[in-house]
Amino acid sequence: MLFGWLGYSIYHQLAHRENLEQSLAHMSRTLQEKGWIGLLLVLVLMFFNWGLEAKKWQKLVRPLEPISFMRAFSAILSGVSFSINTPNRIGEYGGRILYLKNHNKLKAIAATIVGSFSQLIVTVIFGLIGMLYYLNNFTLVKENSYFPPNFWEKIVFGILVVICVLTILLYFRLQIILAVFEKVRFLRKAKVFVQIIVRYSAGDLRYLLLLSAVRYVVFSAQYLILLDALGLEFLWWQAFLLNSVIYLVMAMVPTIAIAELGIRGKVSIYFLGLLSTNTAVIIAATGGIWLINLCLPAVIGSVLLLGVKIFKDK
Repeated sequence: MLFGWLGYSIYHQLAHRENLEQSLAHMSRTLQEKGWIGLLLVLVLMFFNWGLEAKKWQKLVRPLEPISFMRAFSAILSGVSFSINTPNRIGEYGGRILYLKNHNKLKAIAATIVGSFSQLIVTVIFGLIGMLYYLNNFTLVKENSYFPPNFWEKIVFGILVVICVLTILLYFRLQIILAVFEKVRFLRKAKVFVQIIVRYSAGDLRYLLLLSAVRYVVFSAQYLILLDALGLEFLWWQAFLLNSVIYLVMAMVPTIAIAELGIRGKVSIYFLGLLSTNTAVIIAATGGIWLINLCLPAVIGSVLLLGVKIFKDK
């Protein structure tokens, strides 16, 4: 229902554009002239994107059992196929742990959460930088209103800064989480499944943050390259900063994959629309990235899952 409403809203916004036909013609012409190279690069970077995530997961499960990079990569893609219809892709955990030994499966969930934790911290940090740029350069509230320009946006920014600081402190003090499991009676039995989180050193956690930051740059570059390939004119650094706000919003909104496409489209139009009025290209690039970075890996992951099932049957 959410996807249907958002899809109709986007369609209505596109249909009432005066120069829609010209925008589509320009997009098609640009794609034919130079866009195929950009599209190919985006496809190649998709493997770098999920390869970096596989490297993170390989590092995370090493205290439980060492696995090869290719096995970790297969687990990541299988996790994507599991996550396609689950809120905020929590099904990824179920797909990944299939590639581990039975006695390590539940323990690996806590390790996976640590990896998601590191990616969230990077997303929030880049998002706050982008939001700071947005607040200082775009005023969306009238000057004569009761509140000053961007009043509520600044309140949200302040709250997010506090949350970010607390999250980073907790990330480097994961033993606090274990202490909670030890002190709360109904959580004590589950303590064995989260003990792995205290086995990561500060160096390990910094390494995970570095991989998360590199991965963030990769999938951000994918979106910008696709926008350029489809003919959108923009300054790279401005689009990167506003795109970081889009990722921040998406990280805060609970959704499932099919609804995520509509939400991401609306949010992208809102922020990237500050740089260009070519809504058609923004929507096309948003849908393209969704297909390349989520649907294509999910299809590959589904095929890999068949291999896991056949192996177990044998």
